[in-house]
Amino acid sequence: MTFLENPVYVLSMLALMVLLGIFAEKTKWGKQLGAALLAIVFTAVIANLGLLPSASNSIPLYDGIFTYVAPISIFYLMLGVNLNAIKKAGLPMIGLFVLGSLATVAGILLAWVVITPETTLGENAKILAGMLTGTYTGGSVNFNAIALEYNFQEQGVLYAGTIAVDNVVTTVWIIVTLALPRVLRPLWSENRKRNSTSAAAQEVKTEGIDLASLAWLLVLGLVSYFVAETISEFLPSIPSILTLTTLGILLAQTGFVSQLKGAHTLGLYMVFLFLAVIGAYCEINAVIELKEIGLTLFLFTALAVLVHGAVIIILGGLIYRDWSMIAIASQANVGGGATALALAETFERKELMLPAILVGTLGNALGTYLGFLVIQLL
Repeated sequence: MTFLENPVYVLSMLALMVLLGIFAEKTKWGKQLGAALLAIVFTAVIANLGLLPSASNSIPLYDGIFTYVAPISIFYLMLGVNLNAIKKAGLPMIGLFVLGSLATVAGILLAWVVITPETTLGENAKILAGMLTGTYTGGSVNFNAIALEYNFQEQGVLYAGTIAVDNVVTTVWIIVTLALPRVLRPLWSENRKRNSTSAAAQEVKTEGIDLASLAWLLVLGLVSYFVAETISEFLPSIPSILTLTTLGILLAQTGFVSQLKGAHTLGLYMVFLFLAVIGAYCEINAVIELKEIGLTLFLFTALAVLVHGAVIIILGGLIYRDWSMIAIASQANVGGGATALALAETFERKELMLPAILVGTLGNALGTYLGFLVIQLL
């Protein structure tokens, strides 16, 4: 077993990158970036230097973090949800998400005209356009659904190359959306008054955690995950993440669970681990090795996401002008509900955490339809 295959080594490196991100955030320059973004960047750098496995040589530990750590982190963060605040945030978030979905379709169609990927990729270009429409509407579930319909997974090199490009663009877009509010606020003032959650969020962040609370949180998280997965097996139409989120919200309303210490801290750390793996998946060499095909895929994908971003920023700014909410909605489109929730947490917008998960789930339903629609249009 090489050190890159050793899960203890890999997990220790991921933990180290999270630690560096947390400490770097305390510096003058780090405050402008945030621990989440720093953890992603640090991990991406060492993965591309060959010190961590990436997408092409992924290990089971990464799958475990995606399968178990990310969903359970959402459960823990839901234990601090304020239902009254969610009522006010829900409809604007849905509106921005739908706007972002339409912006993705517009971006794919414009990139098709400008990049003309069919000259390099042939008939596969249409299927790729549909797959990318799906994944940038609500996540990789749509990407795979469209790929399976056309047996695209049998196109070994092209399929793997598309995943590599998607990983790079998605990681870059996480970084962009994390920085978006800081960049835009001085240029275009917000309508929202920024005084609602910062103090409360900071108070939760610095809470202590005792042994009894930790024991209860671990039991609640693991049992709730098991219940959600079991329900999903009997009722496949209900995504397990929705059940898990609902259980977290319901438990949060009970006096006993609301008094447990450290749920926010535990959930936030697990989110950072998840984001570190996202950074590790940003494999630049895999795109370079594809040469002309890789360049075409990258330009086509990057332009589509860039148009998506321009549309949702301009129109979202004119309608809502809440840069954190716009960034979260865009991330729900491009990266899915889990990364959108990570942004909501980073921005200290607790009232947007549940809407981020819900619109991410909506994207799983909407993205496949839009992907097939784009294929038909082209």
